[in-house]
Amino acid sequence: MEPTLTGARPCAWTATAELTRLSLEADTDCDVCIVGAGMAGLSTAYCLAKEGKRVVVIDKSHIGGGETGHTTCHLSNAIDDRYYEIRRMHGREGARTCADSHTAAIEHIENVVRQEGIDCAFERLDGYLFVPPGASRDVLDRELDAAIEAGVPDVELVARAPLDGFDTGPCLRFGQQAQMHPISYLAGLAAAIERLNGRIFCHTEMRKLSDDGLSLTTAGGHRIDASAIVVATNTPAINRVVIHTKQAAYRTYVIGIRVSAGKVHRALYWDTKQRSTDSADAPYHYVRLASDLHDPSKKGDTETLIVGGEDHKTGQAEHSEERWARLLEWARERFADLGPVEYRWSGQIMEPVDHVAFIGPNPTGPGNVYIATGDSGMGMTHGAIAGLLLTDLITGRHNPWADLYDPSRVTLSSAWDYARENLNVAVQYAGRVRPGDVTSVEQIPLGEGAVIRRGLSLVAVHRDESGGLHERSAICPHLGCVVAWNSSEKTWDCPCHGSRFDTKGMVLNGPAITPLPPCHRPATAARVPVG
Repeated sequence: MEPTLTGARPCAWTATAELTRLSLEADTDCDVCIVGAGMAGLSTAYCLAKEGKRVVVIDKSHIGGGETGHTTCHLSNAIDDRYYEIRRMHGREGARTCADSHTAAIEHIENVVRQEGIDCAFERLDGYLFVPPGASRDVLDRELDAAIEAGVPDVELVARAPLDGFDTGPCLRFGQQAQMHPISYLAGLAAAIERLNGRIFCHTEMRKLSDDGLSLTTAGGHRIDASAIVVATNTPAINRVVIHTKQAAYRTYVIGIRVSAGKVHRALYWDTKQRSTDSADAPYHYVRLASDLHDPSKKGDTETLIVGGEDHKTGQAEHSEERWARLLEWARERFADLGPVEYRWSGQIMEPVDHVAFIGPNPTGPGNVYIATGDSGMGMTHGAIAGLLLTDLITGRHNPWADLYDPSRVTLSSAWDYARENLNVAVQYAGRVRPGDVTSVEQIPLGEGAVIRRGLSLVAVHRDESGGLHERSAICPHLGCVVAWNSSEKTWDCPCHGSRFDTKGMVLNGPAITPLPPCHRPATAARVPVG
């Protein structure tokens, strides 16, 4: 039987360790307060706690409850955006720093796993970069030259990837890449932080940062005083404009297909297509194997083939079902004897215009406030880099990576990319004068959402499974774009800067920090109260 998407469930990377903590219930103080309990936040907390710093971590959800919980967890120094592009934008030294930092990040993760005894199925393996059928191999030649010049260890051109039944043709082999179960790693990291006297509070949301950067207030009204504050929330809500003009939010799609153990050679695989603001351009694909998505120590007769790609700008041209279907079609053409599709999900990537993450002092505001954002599809290694780099900055040590990752940098060679991304954003504001997706709430299927125009107002309407309506303004409170309905995640997504809201308008992802505003609606418009 051919595998289908029917019955596939959302991915739930889980671990046996508890992933939540109590919420903050009183004012407190610390040396460093870290906002966000994902890869970047916990990596930073761990490194600082090892230095003897008193750290407090807060998260509005639970450990790994943000985008880290949606990663496919490729730990790689093979850069998604290519070394020849990094060299073009940041020069030879920038490319070498990029290679050094990502290589060091993998080594750091491996050392933490070993030192802390974390059971997360960490595994070193090769990675293979190949071109799509019929494409020129010129990209491989250029990337090999740039990678060698950057000092990437153990990279070479080989005749093909070690896959039966799928001849990739010539490809680059990157040695000593890695993979692991991301949430199991975070669970172990959290336990280590607490053994080092760090404190972690879940269901605790930052609401306001003081002007001097020495304290923040939570949504529960409690105050945290700190000498330094790190905002590691995928995209920083404390920075209203500057960073958000230098990076763009993309959705990426993933399916998990059951395969017989040993059927696919264990490695990381990538093709060479890249993300584009053109939603018609099918972006690159990435593949890995996992023994078991729920229990990393469990090994059996089958494995999960994790296939991702089909990226597009957040809030623009979602078509989730079509994208998952294209991933399945792509996998069928390359891998034989696939079993059922067990998982399907999507995640959010922040793509900087110059392809390098922003890790360091926040460009606006006091100098003791730091950010980590712009994962560029490599959030796990960028998260580890953030831990190492920010610890040096906060403790006053020199770090050779600081200039490359400086959030205040201006990269003149990325001017065209900057203009293109921001033109795309500008076009989205035209949505404020467009008609609605539908003309009446009756046209919205149960469990779905749509934007409706009522006079001068645009209303985001979700119709729940019982037919009740939840209505909010469709105008994103960050900078005023019109949100779009995401049918796969059941969220409202902003097409300008990537803010995301649940069906009742509550913030899931920044840069927005307040919910979608309430809207005036006729008393007869819904059978349930507005959420």
